[in-house]
Amino acid sequence: MSGVPNWRGFRVSLDDLVFVGSGLNRPECVLCNAAGNIYTADWRGGVACTRSDGTSELFAGRHPRADLVLRPNGIALRRSGAFLVAQLGADDGGVYELSREGGVRPFLEAIDGRPLEPTNFVYEDALGRVWLTISSRHRPRHLAFRADIADGFIALVDGGGARIVADDIGYTNEVGIDPTGEWLYVNETFGRRLSRFPVRGNGDLGAKEVVAQFGSGTFPDGLTFDVEGGVWITSVVSNRVIRVAPDGTQTLLIEDADPGHLAEVEAAYVAGKMDRPHLEKMTGRRLKNISSLAFGGPDRRTAYLGCLLGDSIASFRAPIAGAAPPHWRYP
Repeated sequence: MSGVPNWRGFRVSLDDLVFVGSGLNRPECVLCNAAGNIYTADWRGGVACTRSDGTSELFAGRHPRADLVLRPNGIALRRSGAFLVAQLGADDGGVYELSREGGVRPFLEAIDGRPLEPTNFVYEDALGRVWLTISSRHRPRHLAFRADIADGFIALVDGGGARIVADDIGYTNEVGIDPTGEWLYVNETFGRRLSRFPVRGNGDLGAKEVVAQFGSGTFPDGLTFDVEGGVWITSVVSNRVIRVAPDGTQTLLIEDADPGHLAEVEAAYVAGKMDRPHLEKMTGRRLKNISSLAFGGPDRRTAYLGCLLGDSIASFRAPIAGAAPPHWRYP
């Protein structure tokens, strides 16, 4: 593999992590662009921007409904410089567009007349199509933190409107189209799978294929791609980064987990009793429940890690460049 003769020999030391940004609030999703900006979802009601010169800015707005608060989970950078945010409210979902001036307007609130459940992730591809994920139809969502529940779905918004294109997914999390443009990958967090669907010309998806099944302690959340076709996965709870090679081989690149807590969570998961507190306890030595990953820097070889419980972004140098995301050249 180009520049990386032996993936098994590569491991990130926790002592080599560098933290950027400060004062962030639940930076669950992270994006980078060629300008050197690091964008993160922020529960102060918008998107935080941490710049390469160390300065920062919060693009925040109010939910169109006065009785609700904007709770961005997944975010997408648009060609215009605005953002799409996936609303992960306690009882409400949908996707909203946020301008840098603080304007917020509904992008998608319902499909076929049915209001969207709390919405996990939103992704705009190179063709301008918007994909979004609903992790589960259960309310509250923690009732679906189980291996035997698969009621999440993927929806697509394109020129023909909005429609569900894949259903019965084991807690749908981040999605992304691979660099070939032929496959849509998805993490099934509590199904413990990385799966993919062939993307047809009209945006419909073909039959699902399981790319990787993960074992004890791994709950795949975020994903991104490298230039050699590898998929990089972040796992909540265990603070793991795993690279899945094109042939399905898994390489653990980093882990920061307390064995006792991991065993407790694993036992609860196997018993079908996993709950919110299992995700809200911070037990890593340096990482704070990592949830997403984006490659940035001039050479796209700096990996930035979004997280659920921290107020800054951990980063490390990768031995390979990330593939350029659709928004790489956007402002």
